[in-house]
Amino acid sequence: MAIKKGPTKGSGGKHRNALRGKGPTPKAEDRVYHKAYKAKQATNRRKMADPRLAARRRAAKFTSDSDDLVIGRNAVLEALRVGVPSMQLYIATRIEHDDRTREIIKLAGAQSLHLLEADRLEMDRIARSSNHQGVVLKVQPYQYSSLAELADIAERKAKAMDVVNSPSARINARPLFIALDGVTDPQNLGAAIRSAAAFGANGVILPERRSASVTAAAWKVSAGAAAHIPVARVVNLTKAIESMRERGYYTVGLDGGGDKLVGETGFETDPLIVVLGSEGKGLSRLVRESCDAIAGIPITSMVESLNASVAAGISLYAVARARREAAAAATK
Repeated sequence: MAIKKGPTKGSGGKHRNALRGKGPTPKAEDRVYHKAYKAKQATNRRKMADPRLAARRRAAKFTSDSDDLVIGRNAVLEALRVGVPSMQLYIATRIEHDDRTREIIKLAGAQSLHLLEADRLEMDRIARSSNHQGVVLKVQPYQYSSLAELADIAERKAKAMDVVNSPSARINARPLFIALDGVTDPQNLGAAIRSAAAFGANGVILPERRSASVTAAAWKVSAGAAAHIPVARVVNLTKAIESMRERGYYTVGLDGGGDKLVGETGFETDPLIVVLGSEGKGLSRLVRESCDAIAGIPITSMVESLNASVAAGISLYAVARARREAAAAATK
């Protein structure tokens, strides 16, 4: 009887698993029995013990690149005085207190902020600078509103005032917004928000790109007005103006080459958006083309242009004056 010959040793049949490869050879520093592995472990232990790196690791738990920080005693004190929404206050250990730091701690306690002590290395890491004077304030991100929400609120307010037997109240209640096109300075933004609050505007409109944000610097310059005037961020300012036009709004752009004077365009008593450009470039082409009128502020030839925040205050005052005059004429 014939016997069929089967697999034999060395053929790869009987011991196929034993012939499989085990992958690439590990690096010397990854082999637990190798001296390079021991050297790597010793290096890691030295790094973990380094106080500078330890401070960075601890500070990284509380900070990130996107944090909005107010640094220095005077700046922190001003921010707390005007009520900038904040999260926590960092105080250097063994700090030499003065009247400012005592008031800072008192205000922080009154606002229920988290107070955290940190050594000098940690403070340098948190502030990303050594010029912090032992005090760093971490503020909350600003909560923007949607433009549709702001328009709805303004229109409901205007509609509610239509039944009031007062021409002045009805005219002054008509929606008024200010839009900033290419204004990148937070201090200009803060001053514009302050002007908007002073003259009864319903909100401020900002584009998401190439525009300042409502940071702690803008909040401080607004002198707390940012708590009362909502700010909307839009993806495209031109499309935002077009959408507001469909709701019955008119748009007046402010530019030195305007063919009319600010406050004399004829749209002041209507639902209105006043658009201001940057000090250097002015209004962008598309935004300018989307405006119903371009108005200018008469100034002497000694000055080429006005600061954006100054122009905002003048233009809003001109609108408020035109509405007062229209209300006075309606009562005669």
